[in-house]
Amino acid sequence: MATTFLKRQKEMKRLEKQREKAERRAQRKLANRAQREIPAEGASPAGNEAPITGAVAPSESAPQK
Repeated sequence: MATTFLKRQKEMKRLEKQREKAERRAQRKLANRAQREIPAEGASPAGNEAPITGAVAPSESAPQK
């Protein structure tokens, strides 16, 4: 009967290791997601570019004489 107990111990250890691995994966996923949400210093988020001050579009420039 000892083999059944050993098999159960082995299976429980395997399941515990699997749970720990899944938890580590979830933690990495959350860390990566949080890192992507924080933009790098000096960079603006995509689509929300800050306007350049002092620049005038060609269509808005003063007419040439």
